[in-house]
Parts: sequence; C-alpha cells; structure tokens
Amino acid sequence: MFPFLGLLDSEHVEEELLLAVSRVSPVIARSGSTPESTIRYLLAEDSTSTDVNQIITLLDNGTDKAIVPLSLAKSLLGTVPPHRLLLLLDAANVSAVSDSVRNAVSGVLLKTSSSGGFGFDVDLVHSVSRFFVGAAVHVLAPDLPTPSIIRKLAAVGASVVIPFSQLTLGSTSQTMINVADAFLAPIVSDRSDGLFPTVVCSDPHGKRSLGLVYSSCESVAESIRTGKGVYHSRKHGLWRKGETSGAMQDVVRIRVDCDTDALEFSVVQHGAGFCHLNRASCFGDLDGLAALERTLTSRLVDAPEGSYTRRLFNDEELLRAKIMEEADELCRANTTEEVAFEAADLIYFTIARCVAAGVSIKDIERSLDKKAKKITRRPGNAKPQWMPKTEPPKTELSKVEAPRPSSTPSSKAPLDRNGPIEMRTVDISTVSPEDRAKLLKRPVLRSDEMIAKVKPIVDDVRARGDSALRELTAKFDKAQLDTPILLPPFYPFAPEAQDLDPAVRDAIDAAYSNVYKFHAAQIDGAPLVVETMPGVTCTRFARPIARVGLYVPGGTAVLPSTALMLGVPAQVAGCEKIVMATPPRPDGSISPEVLYVAHKVGAHAILRAGGAQAIAALAYGTETVPKVDKIFGPGNQWVTAAKMLVQNDTDALVSIDMPAGPSEVLVIADDTCNPAFVAADLLSQAEHGIDSQVVLVASSLSETMLAEVEEEVDKQARALGRVDIVRESVAKSLIVKTQGPDIAMEFSNDYAPEHLILHLRDAPAWVDRVKNAGSVFVGPYSPESCGDYASGTNHTLPTNGYARQFSGVNTQSFQKHITSQEVTIDGLQTLGPIVATLADCEGLQAHANAVRIRLGM
Repeated sequence: MFPFLGLLDSEHVEEELLLAVSRVSPVIARSGSTPESTIRYLLAEDSTSTDVNQIITLLDNGTDKAIVPLSLAKSLLGTVPPHRLLLLLDAANVSAVSDSVRNAVSGVLLKTSSSGGFGFDVDLVHSVSRFFVGAAVHVLAPDLPTPSIIRKLAAVGASVVIPFSQLTLGSTSQTMINVADAFLAPIVSDRSDGLFPTVVCSDPHGKRSLGLVYSSCESVAESIRTGKGVYHSRKHGLWRKGETSGAMQDVVRIRVDCDTDALEFSVVQHGAGFCHLNRASCFGDLDGLAALERTLTSRLVDAPEGSYTRRLFNDEELLRAKIMEEADELCRANTTEEVAFEAADLIYFTIARCVAAGVSIKDIERSLDKKAKKITRRPGNAKPQWMPKTEPPKTELSKVEAPRPSSTPSSKAPLDRNGPIEMRTVDISTVSPEDRAKLLKRPVLRSDEMIAKVKPIVDDVRARGDSALRELTAKFDKAQLDTPILLPPFYPFAPEAQDLDPAVRDAIDAAYSNVYKFHAAQIDGAPLVVETMPGVTCTRFARPIARVGLYVPGGTAVLPSTALMLGVPAQVAGCEKIVMATPPRPDGSISPEVLYVAHKVGAHAILRAGGAQAIAALAYGTETVPKVDKIFGPGNQWVTAAKMLVQNDTDALVSIDMPAGPSEVLVIADDTCNPAFVAADLLSQAEHGIDSQVVLVASSLSETMLAEVEEEVDKQARALGRVDIVRESVAKSLIVKTQGPDIAMEFSNDYAPEHLILHLRDAPAWVDRVKNAGSVFVGPYSPESCGDYASGTNHTLPTNGYARQFSGVNTQSFQKHITSQEVTIDGLQTLGPIVATLADCEGLQAHANAVRIRLGM
C-alpha cells in the first residue's frame, strides 16, 4: 500500500520534487502529459477527449495503470486486465457501479468535494472500500490532507491523492504538506526508540537483500529529498551510507510493509558493497545471474590475451556462433537435466554478449518489464530464416508415429497457416504390426505430473474450506464471491435467469424430455430374485447413490448440455442430494442456461467454482458445500487429475465416473457415403481442442471420393470460427485406408473410440459387430452432435481407449447394487455342509463354526 499518490496538476513541476515523490509514490499524470517517474498512472478524466485506443497505447508503452471513468471502463472490460485499471468515481455515483465493472478493475479513485459535504469523509470511504473488497481505494479531495487524515484513511484501507501543488520538500504549512510527512503519516514503529526496521535491497539484482538497518523520520526525509541512502545508526544517529567509504547508494524506491511498521529501500549500490566487510551483502556474496554478470564484467577488463573469454569478447563471430550453437542444443534437449544444462550455457554466452555491449541485467529487466506490460500482442510468428521448410502435402506415411501431446517437443515443421487443412493418410495393409499398434495410441497423459500440480490446491481446500474456495475462485475465475454456494430456487428468481433466451429454453425442454425418457427406461427397478437351490434365495436390488457431484465445465463456453447429461440420470435414479459445480462468470453469476437445467433436474445446490478446487470441495465438503459420494463430469487436465487424486484418498471416500481425455471420433465410411456429411462429422470433434482425436477409416474408398472428403474438410474448416484449433487437431488426425468394412470394423474395435459413426451400406446391420465404443451413430442422418445434445443418449463417454472396459454415463452409474440372501432351515441342511467343508479347506474355523452351531454338527 502507498501512503499517498502524487497528482501532476501543473506542467511546471520542479524536477527535484518530481523525483522525490516518485521515490515513495506512484505519480498520476493526466492524459497528454508524460511524467518521467518510474511508476506512473494515467488519469483520463474526460471520456470525450480520451479514446480506448489511446489508453491501450499508453499502457503498451509502459504506463502502469489507467484511471478511467465508468463510461470508458465498460469499453475496456475484457481488453485491459483488471490489475491495470482503476475506476474514477464521484462520491455520489458509487451505486452506479455494476458487479461486472467492480470485478474488472483493481481499485477506485474516489473524487469528493467539500461543497457536497464529503471532503475526507472517512465513513464514506470505509463504505466504498467494503464495496470494492480487496481492491485499492484512493481519495482525491480539494482540501489539503493533514497527516491525521492520511492516518485515518490508511486505517480503513485507503490512501490519499495529493496534487503536486500541495506538496513540498520544505516544511508543512497550512497550504502545503511535506512529502516525507505525507509518506510517514500512517507508519507507526513498534519499537521503544521509535525507529523503523529497514530492509535494504539491491535494485539491479532481482531484489537481493543487502542488509538490515534502522530508519528514523529524519533519515527517511533526507533519503526522500536527496535520493541517497540515509539511515539511523543506533549509536551515532544520522548515517549517510558511503559518505566516508565511497560505497554510496542511489535510492530507487522506498516502500512500506503491510503492517506499516517497517520499510524497504530499493537502491543502486556503489563501491565495494553494502557490508562493512567489503562484500556486496551482509548475507553473503552474490550468486546466480548477478554473480555471473559481475564475473564477466571483471573479465571484460582483465581477461588475459589469448584466453577463451578474451576471444569471446574480441571475436563477435565466435560469440555469435556459440550463442547459435547453444540455442540449437537447448531446442534439442529432452530431459529436465538436459534443458537446465543447455539453458545455463546459453545464458552464459548471452550475458557475455550483453556485457560486451555495455548492457546490464537491469537493462534486460527493464525490457522484460516493458514487454510484460504490453496489452496488444504480436502474432508470434518466427522469421522466415528460422522456419524449417514444410514437408510436401498429402504424402503417405512412410513411418507411422504415435500421437503426441501438444506440449511434446517435435522436430516437425510448424503448421502452414495458409496451407490446406488436411489429415495424414496411411494404408493399413502396408504397415507392420508394430506400426499398427502405434496408430491405436492416444497422446500420453502425464497424470503423475498433473496430480503433483493439483495436490496443493486440493490440500488447501481440504484444510481451509470456503476461505480457500473464495481465494482460488478470485484467482482463477476473477470472481469475488461472498459465498461459493447457491441454493434453490434457481429459476426464474435468480437475476441472471431473466437473460435466458426463450428459444434456448424451449430447446433445453425438448432435449430434457428425450434424455429423461431414455434414461428412465434404464432404471433398475424390480429386484432380481433367484432360488439357487431349495431353501436358498439370492436377491440383487438397486439403490441410488445418496450424494452426487456433477461437474459442468465453464470458462469461455456455456455447457447446458453437460448439465443435462449428468443431471437427468441423477434425477431419474433418485439421488437424495445433487450438487452441481460450475465456474462462475467474472461477476460471480452462473449462466442462465445452466441455472435453468439445474432447476429442471432438481439440483439441491450449485457450487460456483471450477477446476481442482471444485473437485476438492465436492470430495471433502466445506462449511457450505456438501460432501458427495461420487463425482461425475468432464473437464480439463486439472479437473481430471483432481478427480484421480481424490478417488484414491481413503479419507475422501469418493468415487468418480471414469477417466477422461481429449474428445475423439472414428468414422467408418464406404462408397455410399456423402463426403460433405463425413467431413462435417470429423470436424464436429476436431473443433473441441487441439488434442482432439479424429480418425477416418476409409473402407475401400476410391481416391476420387477420398479427395472429395478432404476437400470438404478443408472448405468447411475454413468457415468455422475455431479454425485455428481445427487446423492443429486435423493435422494430427488420420485417414486409415482399409480393404473392406470387415477390416475397418476390426480396426475400430481395437481403437475403441469415444464416438463411432457408421457411413456404411446397410449401416444398422453392422451395429452387432461393434465390440468397443462409447456411443454409435448409425447411418448418414445420425450426426454425432445429436447425441451430444438431444437424441436422448448420454454424451459423457469413455475416451483414450477406455471404451474397452468402461461404459458411458447412464442411469445405473448413479445407482449401486446390493445383494441379499435368505436361507431357511431346510436350505441350511443342504448348503451348510458344503460351506463348512470349504471353510475347513481354507483353514477358517470360525466360518465353519457359524454353520455347525446352527446345525448341531
């Protein structure tokens, strides 16, 4: 927190005052002026004279934050990240701020007026800070703030904005306040001598701590005024660092800690170093990049002629060659050890190049800081000379490769963004058994690595409950929540429910009817009763799983279909408690479509959270989130890893529906197919993500018809809004050429796809031949999207080849089966000796005795 912010209210400000203020405060400049401070904010008071593009340009060029009125803030939402935006508000207009705007800014500058009775109204500021919870609150009033006012505002989490016309390096008066007085106003020492513990850090070297000293009000004021390191010696009083030794300091910034009782000085250290032992730091010598820079700077001066280092500095071509060599070796490195080793070599020669050119690590950091502040982004394409030549298109695979995850380094040429969108082709009759096995593989899912990443999140929610949920939701979903849970009624009373499009509501109603009808037919109702021998009756009966958690992915997509596919079978099965979890929007609301489905299926609560934190809350429960017995639903790799983690924790006592992976489809097509239909079916899965698995098994298709399919893929893909995703997923996808439908079906059964589409002559007759698949789509008029939304079947299906042993979600997924047996005395006369004999065989005497004691054996 800054005790105050300085506002440039004049074009003519003394440089000494400007530099002094910039050492302890961000400097606010009105649009059109360019302050020379290292931390600066832009104040755009008039939305008519400042446009959105102008603000973005200034932020791109290094301005830290923009302070904008409500009208401009609404135009910048979604373009400028919240931490770069402050809202400019008159005190009377706070109520006009919506939740969506509040959550899209990092703070507010509140303008008050004496005439309106506001001025420095601490109670008013306190109420504003409660509305903008967790955000910075700054106050600008026409009155001169006194140190007392600054302290009172700091106590409610606010800071004052002081125009430069009211700031001075001289003594505080009735019309001016001294910069040091304003800065020190809220700071209170917890020491009996009134001194402030002060951590001194080296600004150019990544905030390395140089030492611990003490400061007084007098020494701080002197440092602010002169820009030199001045502290307070407990023995000698005022201590001007380096005055006698020459190890002086230039003060870059002075900051206050969170408890306002300690200081941090960021300095540029000169001379031998900070420590009285002539070392850089009281905590030991430099290490890391700072030590490397110092070593190479020294060698630039004194490296012997003919030495390797001297040759590097004198021979630009040699140094360039070494940088190129190490960059190439880094790109080829595979293991973590290799990457670290080659990166260290590259950094060594890079720093050598910088030292030779007079460039410091601080210069590099400034450039990185400037890049980090960029809001507009470059396309990110490499220069032509670094792009490998692309391989000729449409070649047969001479060597079959197993699919790779998108993060795996590859030596293949990058995609041509202007080239044709096409699949790879392989003739199954020409590949070896080993290569055929590679065709069946999916991307390697590094579940152990992901589980290690999600475990801290899961542990945090398990330990801190709702507090952790709220913090993680604010971090990942940018939503500030008072409570993570929503309770019925969801529809039509929730405010966001009013936004539901009537046409979408009618479509949901129709889909609900079909899905309910199909899943109601699956209910395992009447018990199974079998008399295995006279007097021995065995029964199996079903009971609903009591508490279920349904994860509905969110983020940029709205997925009411997933809510239907999970909610309807839970409702049909009669689960006692249905908890739906879905990520909230930035304003904390849930999409009206998902709310409506939750209402339709009778959900008992909606958890406004996503990712691993939602899975953890469902598995363990929190103060408000009910613990569940089984978790259902798809999600990204974080969700999948969290589900795998909690199902293996015996403390959680929770199961999951099935392992998950990227979406996939396998289409079998013969010469009766419509190429446009086939292409559309392939693309319907390819658009899910760059790791989507798309396979066309061509059953004796002619080259002409195969070319028509590929032309349709290219044409239809270019018309899609997600064409960039499709281009990557299609490039990894396969056309497998087979001789006839028997071989095609054999390949499909070995592949075990999530979705299987049959574009075959007499397609229904081939369904009996299907052994492994999540769901089958029969004939030319059964697109996979029908099953995704509304035909009645469930779209939560096994992927990654798990269709060999898992079923898709169905009504019985939400039931458990219990067996019972009833044995009469006559039945035990027959069965008892058999049981006793087997128990004796296994050496379990008590088992046998349970029978013998009843029969008097």
